[in-house]
Amino acid sequence: MWPDRKLLDLFRTEFPIVLAPMAGVMDAELVIAAAQGGALGSLPCGMISAEKAREQVNIIRQRVSAPINLNFFCHEPVDADPKREAAWRQRLTPYYKELGLDPAAPVSVANRAPFDAAFCEVVEEQKPEIVSFHFGLPNPSLLRRVKAAGCIVMSSATIVREAIWLEENGADVIIAQGAEAGGHRGMFLTENIAEQPGTFALVPQVVDAVKVPVIAAGGIADGRGIAAAFALGASAVQIGTAYLRCPESKVIAPARAALAQALDDSTVITNVMTGRPARGVANRVMREVGPISPDAPAYPHSATSLAPLKAAAEKLGKVDFTNLWAGQAVRMGREMPATELTRALAGAALARFAQMAG
Repeated sequence: MWPDRKLLDLFRTEFPIVLAPMAGVMDAELVIAAAQGGALGSLPCGMISAEKAREQVNIIRQRVSAPINLNFFCHEPVDADPKREAAWRQRLTPYYKELGLDPAAPVSVANRAPFDAAFCEVVEEQKPEIVSFHFGLPNPSLLRRVKAAGCIVMSSATIVREAIWLEENGADVIIAQGAEAGGHRGMFLTENIAEQPGTFALVPQVVDAVKVPVIAAGGIADGRGIAAAFALGASAVQIGTAYLRCPESKVIAPARAALAQALDDSTVITNVMTGRPARGVANRVMREVGPISPDAPAYPHSATSLAPLKAAAEKLGKVDFTNLWAGQAVRMGREMPATELTRALAGAALARFAQMAG
């Protein structure tokens, strides 16, 4: 038995496990497989168009009747700074030359759009059971429309102050994202990476500070981690990194190899890849230019000049310029179908609860 049923009852899933939305490395296929295993599947919409999001939701709805979570970024867009862009391109020029690319060639702008009216229309049409946000919450008028569509609203907090703000501004559920978590930090009231608490310290403090249910995220990749999260007061867990090597993920072969070889100390927080702090397995550009670089243009513009390098290196089977977003528990990832992995995680957690009760 699960020691806390708040989110099981709210989400109506078999298990209190949320598949983390991982933009760029997953689509409907992984959502469906995780949902078939009993988890809440999350579809990341931060790097796709509203039209593509609509298409993906239709695919999911045709295959499973389980609830789904649509995830959006809600950062304040920042215009590209030509001076900073030029300096960044200059910093990357040796890599362009090494790969036989022209550093002066025009490149298409990085696609990481925040939640807007077009995405909101998709939500109103498709009525996903849950909508989650990263980097705070969208403007109040859009949020009211999401709530009017009957969706449960979740967002990530990386410090207690963010959790309190989210509750005060309409979040129904808080995702407490510890420093161990892979991918972009959900930070929005702080820019100080050095002060980010880990999951073990963050979760109980968030639980004490808010009345809404809390999901623990960061460093959770097996039954022990899930049981620990519940012991700390969480009502569910969000797991992403453990699913990266499932056959349903879209992680390319060289990146899979890098993830499979990663150790407990292989990940770092970097701003080099996108201009915003995110945790991933260190690759060549992160090590040589960062991991934190004052030269990196603001999010998401840092990714623009890296795109041609990423494409050229991947053709050579290298991930020198590829985002390898992963959390500190990356070593605990497994190569097994997502449905089986979900059931294995839940089974191991339930066995651990029984052991602790005995």
